[in-house]
Amino acid sequence: MIKTNLSTRPFYNERAVHIALIVLAVLVVGATAFNVSRILRYSRSDTRLATEASRDEARAADLRQQAARLRASVDPKQVELASAGARQANDLIDRRTFSWTELLNRFETTLPDEVRITAVRPRVDREKGIVLHVNVIARGVEDVEEFIENLGAAGAFKDVLAAEEHFGEQGLLETSLEMGYVPAAGKPTVEKAADERTAAEQPDAQKPAREEPPPTGRGREGATQR
Repeated sequence: MIKTNLSTRPFYNERAVHIALIVLAVLVVGATAFNVSRILRYSRSDTRLATEASRDEARAADLRQQAARLRASVDPKQVELASAGARQANDLIDRRTFSWTELLNRFETTLPDEVRITAVRPRVDREKGIVLHVNVIARGVEDVEEFIENLGAAGAFKDVLAAEEHFGEQGLLETSLEMGYVPAAGKPTVEKAADERTAAEQPDAQKPAREEPPPTGRGREGATQR
């Protein structure tokens, strides 16, 4: 077997080189196309965002101008009058839901004999609810303290404090009390009236029989004489 190389020049594998160059060219073209598409996409997005930002800035400027015109056209006196009217309406609503009868009944059960109430001023607080300012006259501090203890034990009054106290011209102790008030969560007045009316209309058979008075001595004597 002849092993001598008779070629006049060396042999190179050019096909592998051509394939590698083709693959590299395809990769370069693909990367270039991807970058171009991204550049175009970001450019369009940037243009849209810039347009929206300009439009929003113009709208914000327009709204600021409208707000300035509205503030200039609003009369502070009219706003104050409207606020005063709203407060008055709320006060009227609160007064309609406030039961003086229930409050006075509670005072009657808690008031000691030596204490008199001279004034009661309720007000509504957003955080504390109904707050009462009660002025009382008593003979001494012990009577006022007894009244405060009775109010605390009643359950409807809370945080009872003596805001001010002094002796008057007649030698009586005048005290100003401040307390929270929680009305009883009972039946409404209409339902109570309906219950009382129903009880009053029950048949006589359900009522206890009336006891007849015993015959008088004159009657017994008359019966004996007969």
